Parts: sequence; structure tokens; C-alpha cells
Amino acid sequence: MFVSPTTPSLSVFFPAYNDAGTIASLVISAVKTAATLTDDYEVLVINDGSRDDTATTLDELARVYPQHVRIIHHTVNRGYGGALRSGFEHARKDLVFYTDGDAQYDPAEMTMLWTHMTPHVDWVNGWKISRSDPWHRIVIGRLYHHTVKRLFGLQVRDIDCDFRLMRRRIFDVVQLEKSSGVICLEMMKKFQDAGFRVAEVPVHHYHRMHGQSQFFNMPRVARTLVDVMKLWWALVIRREHLSGQRARAAALGMPPAA
Repeated sequence: MFVSPTTPSLSVFFPAYNDAGTIASLVISAVKTAATLTDDYEVLVINDGSRDDTATTLDELARVYPQHVRIIHHTVNRGYGGALRSGFEHARKDLVFYTDGDAQYDPAEMTMLWTHMTPHVDWVNGWKISRSDPWHRIVIGRLYHHTVKRLFGLQVRDIDCDFRLMRRRIFDVVQLEKSSGVICLEMMKKFQDAGFRVAEVPVHHYHRMHGQSQFFNMPRVARTLVDVMKLWWALVIRREHLSGQRARAAALGMPPAA
């Protein structure tokens, strides 16, 4: 499915919010790595209303790499899901890779995902070899992972590893709607229900050196729980996304999900 006879083109993007301390090194690494994979590539950064020097840093990177780096500035913060949706919307190439702008993943490891994007694979999901976070984040993360994996019947090994490579045409079938961090859960469930085939690759996870997580505080955890249950009702109980996905797949001449 979705295979070009030539080397595919590649969009790399980073959602960024107050990531001035890390984003420059990530973009430079992404440019260098993408150039080893294909001649036709772009690197995008979605500046999601940052209040530090992220915007200035990104504009300078676009000046230094005018042929390959594009910056999308959100005037207001749209949330993690809003930043991801903006990245998928603006990506122009055959394959789309994304990871976060906080440098907890190494963009150079996208080469491992690239080699697993075979003709029989639609998207490649990273899974963290070992999570490099404070103990409370590890505990909360594991509880979240095991709970939502059961609730949504997910088969991927790591739901919240934001290190993914996918065929852009997936989004001709799957429409993402969430603006919060539960967009990753929405993505995994909708990909799976549409029958897209996944490969999984171990990747390294590094300690956060700059800034702080936007997710791990009690009000946000509480909102996430509410969002998860709303998503569960929509995707598991009502299954309201399935008819639209099937219609869009049929229009593209794709076989129905098993």
C-alpha cells in the first residue's frame, strides 16, 4: 500500500512550545539525517505560541536553511494535539516523521524507522527502550499505558512514544480531532481500526535537559482522564469514526479493514 517505485520524499516536523534551549540542535540533526535518506525532504517546526525565544531561534534556522526548513507560527497556544494536527496538515511529502521539540528523542534515530518502512508497512512506531524520567512520571506513564491499552484494545507496544514515521496518505482516511495530549491515543486507535499495518522499533529516550513537561501536573492529569473517557465513549462504545473511515478508504480504492 502507498509504495512509490522511487525513494519516497520525507517531511520531518517538531511541535515546539518554549523549546528555545533544544530546538536548534534538533532541527540541525533532522536536516543532516533526512539528507542521508532522500534528496526530497523538508523540516517543519510548529511553534505553538511559545513565550520564550523559540520563535526567534526558528526564524534564524529558516534563514540558514531556506530550501529545507519551514516554520509555522501559531499566535496562540493550540495544545499538543493542535500542534500535531497543524504539522500533519502542512506536511507535503510522501512520508511524515515527527517527534517532540524537547530533545528527549534523537532525530538521528529516524533512520531505524525508515529502514522498517517496507512495502507491507503503513507506519512505524517507536517504543522506548528505557524511560529517562523522574520516578513519578514513570509510574504515572505505566499506569496510563496499561489502562488505555486495555480500554481501547490497542496492540502497539508503546502508546505514548512520540517518535513515529507514517505514510502521509493515511490522513486521507484518518481524521484527527483532538487538541490535547490524548491525540496520540486517538491516532493509535484510528490507525488500528482503519487496518493500517504497523512495524515497531526500539528507540532511546533521554533525560529532559531544558524546560519542563506541560503534562505532568495534577490539573492537567485530571483533564487528561476526562479526555480519555470521552474518547473511549466516542471510539469504543459509539465507534462513530468507523463509517467515515470506511467511506474515505472506499473512495480511494483501498481494501476494507479486517
